[in-house]
Amino acid sequence: MKKNFSTKMMVFAAICIAVNIILGTVVGALNIPLLFLDTVGTIFAAVTLGPLYGAAVGGLTNVIQGFISGPKIIPFALVNIVIGLVVGWISMKKKFSISTAVITGLILSVVAPLIGTPIAIFVFDGITGDFNDVFFAAMKNAGSSIFSAAFIPRVASNIVDKVISCVLVSIIAAKTRIRFDR
Repeated sequence: MKKNFSTKMMVFAAICIAVNIILGTVVGALNIPLLFLDTVGTIFAAVTLGPLYGAAVGGLTNVIQGFISGPKIIPFALVNIVIGLVVGWISMKKKFSISTAVITGLILSVVAPLIGTPIAIFVFDGITGDFNDVFFAAMKNAGSSIFSAAFIPRVASNIVDKVISCVLVSIIAAKTRIRFDR
């Protein structure tokens, strides 16, 4: 694989970071349950530029968002980095068709909460200020362990969010045919 570091790739990565922040902010402001769309740019960068750019876009998104809206999002950079790596690796092996996107979204719907749940528990005692907190509180009050109460709602919301995000990127990537020598 030829390593290529071009201005076009860097500009595209910056646009992907902006897409993450803008979509995440708009969806958050609209309080759409089970949807975040804050990784669409990460997924698009990973599909188009490869896993390392996807990871960089993911990590930088959380750091920049932390400066904009407060540091609570920064610890979750690890989740976004892994999303970039996983999607990038999958897209290197398979064409990122709609079926590949659905399968990738389902994989991410488990992988992301496996990483994010311990962060949410350790840093925030499981409460992160999103729609999942309602289910977390209900499950915790019903006697579930803190991990189960934090993990299960995150998987449910990520099934919706990550599948939609991956399919959306698959469609956009096919329509735009943006390609870089990676």
